[in-house]
Amino acid sequence: MPTTMKEMVDNAMSEVETISVEEAKELVGKDGYTIVDIRDVRELWREGKIPGAYHAPRGMLEFWIADDSPYTKDVFKTGNKFVFYCAAGWRSALATKVAQDLGLTNVCHIGGGFGDWKKAEYEIEPVQQK
Repeated sequence: MPTTMKEMVDNAMSEVETISVEEAKELVGKDGYTIVDIRDVRELWREGKIPGAYHAPRGMLEFWIADDSPYTKDVFKTGNKFVFYCAAGWRSALATKVAQDLGLTNVCHIGGGFGDWKKAEYEIEPVQQK
């Protein structure tokens, strides 16, 4: 029987650490932490991002994290704790699970994602369209 999207997200949620937007706010700009926005670039242009967040599009994440990829990004080799987020927390749960599967052990994601960040009226960094 095929796996559903809901089953995939629920499975990921059961295997990853989830933090609140309040906890995430305390990590912005803090040494040893990298906040990673995995949303599509058009979402960033339209809505902005968490201040200082590193953009790693969900579609490239595996390639940017994997040691054996020609596209590996040094940012994922820093030893920092990586805090992933998306719009609502579903894509970031999947991304966090993938990161763990690829060997990043110090990872978590923001439950409620950028939507909850906006609801909390926290600072938003504009992103200019290129």
